[in-house]
Amino acid sequence: MNDSLPLRDIHLPEPIGWWPPAMGWWLLIILLPLLGYVLWRLFKILTRKTAVKTARKLLRELRQNTELDELQKLQQLSALMRRVAISTASRQEAAALTGKQWLDYLDRAFPDAPFSQGIGHYLAQAQYQKQLPKDLDLDALFNLCEQWIKKQR
Repeated sequence: MNDSLPLRDIHLPEPIGWWPPAMGWWLLIILLPLLGYVLWRLFKILTRKTAVKTARKLLRELRQNTELDELQKLQQLSALMRRVAISTASRQEAAALTGKQWLDYLDRAFPDAPFSQGIGHYLAQAQYQKQLPKDLDLDALFNLCEQWIKKQR
């Protein structure tokens, strides 16, 4: 009875090509670099906060250190400020600065230029001095450096 039906053989669909990729692959292509960027920024933020916290701790320890004389404190304060600048900014931006350029870099955080025109100018030549300047108020310099470190984000 059904012998007269014209039946054809089973046709398989064409194999699926690799192009265009499925929607999930497009999302992966977009999200992986985005995730990498977010993780990199998070790492930068966390290490910057750690550098600032460590710098504040080292500043307190340096200020309270009774074994050092005032000239040694001034020299170590200058070195600490340089280390903080390199840690919070890029090395290319802060490491090679000396003299007036270094003080101008430190003044960026303040509107009234306390480093180049105020007490902070002692930091520029601190490593090269043989004796402590007579008009230096070391407590005021420590306070200024502490304010600068707090402003580093």
